[in-house]
Amino acid sequence: MDNLIFSLNATIPIFLVMVAGYIFRRIKMLDEGFVKTLNAFNYKVTLPVLLVVDIAEADFYTVWDTRFVIYCFGVTLLCILAISALSPLLVKDKAIRGEFIQASYRGSAAVLGVAFIQNIYGASMIAPLMILATVPLYNVAAVMVLSFTAPGSTGLDGDNLRKSLRGIATNPIIIGIFIGMLISVLRLKMPVIAGKTLRSLAQLATPLALIGLGAGFEGRKALSKMKPTILSALIKLFVMPALFLPAAAYMGFRGEKMVAILIMLGAPTTVSCYIMSQNMGHEGVLSSSCVVATTFLSAVFITLWLYVLKSFGLI
Repeated sequence: MDNLIFSLNATIPIFLVMVAGYIFRRIKMLDEGFVKTLNAFNYKVTLPVLLVVDIAEADFYTVWDTRFVIYCFGVTLLCILAISALSPLLVKDKAIRGEFIQASYRGSAAVLGVAFIQNIYGASMIAPLMILATVPLYNVAAVMVLSFTAPGSTGLDGDNLRKSLRGIATNPIIIGIFIGMLISVLRLKMPVIAGKTLRSLAQLATPLALIGLGAGFEGRKALSKMKPTILSALIKLFVMPALFLPAAAYMGFRGEKMVAILIMLGAPTTVSCYIMSQNMGHEGVLSSSCVVATTFLSAVFITLWLYVLKSFGLI
């Protein structure tokens, strides 16, 4: 019972804040324009500042773990390749195959990764390490997959690839990680005024990001493309964690690192999938359906996985 209570305490508050965001949108306290502005503000300001503060205040030489970073990168790459290879067997409709692949491997690592680790352990540098190992790969792979599978595509679109690489280099979250790492590596002392100001902004990151996720939730779109949506959700929330969490345990990862790996593998599909799909000539309906379905179901699956990990003494 203690393990179940621990798991519920870790997940339910996060999803209740998302539900609050959804309710605020339904009662028109928030509108679409505000939600877009809020998400942009979180992406460009509060989340990067949170990562800067968390990393800068940690001892880089103590927390850096090359094995952990390589594991996260390698598992993510393996998942992308495996899902791409199996997609013709799972999805017969070529028009939605690219969306299926991206939605099945690409989770909300930055927002929910930080939120869950903060909720369980407080400030941590482990989430940024996982983000650093996975998010650039997410983006490059998405461009390649969506280019090859776009309607009328003749292969990889070089312009989109260059745009993606440029986007990675200017990604506020990646920039925030590198600034925090630089401060930590050089052991620079942050001025008191600057430190208090940044911490005040950082405290806004998690609740505002979760409210934005909830407010952008569109349940009706989950009713379309039901079969591939269910398949993608099972891969994202169950199959990938079931395959690679035992491997992580075997390699000796525990505590915050195990939670970060769980979020990397089993976080719901990120909204970026829908945005990128539409921008690259895809319909985007399946991507939207996967975002909605995995976000809803992750409340159950992430709680279940945390309960299993806690029961085996891995967190």
